[in-house]
Amino acid sequence: MGVTREERPWGFYESLRMADNYQIKRIVVKPGAELSLQLHHKRAEHWVVVAGVADVTRDDQIIRLERDGHIYLPVECKHRIKNVGETDVEFIEVQVGDYLGEDDIVRFEDRYGRA
Repeated sequence: MGVTREERPWGFYESLRMADNYQIKRIVVKPGAELSLQLHHKRAEHWVVVAGVADVTRDDQIIRLERDGHIYLPVECKHRIKNVGETDVEFIEVQVGDYLGEDDIVRFEDRYGRA
């Protein structure tokens, strides 16, 4: 499988590797943009920021991450990432679970009208 790129209102992601129980993505978030507040029923995620400055919501916490910062988001944890800097935020997402489909998203808030 080659790299596939998906454009989103907040930036884009590229799927770098897909296997039976994990997927690796490179995600880029534009300055001032944010992903929806969401959770997943069937997968956990590990995020490693490689560029930029972001605020990550994990349930009721907000954690500032910069280059080399990382966070674990367990199954059914409400989460989102917001770019709070002036340059793109780039992070690597490793999804782990029995089901990795894009339809395993429950959105609670979304500034782009997808909730």
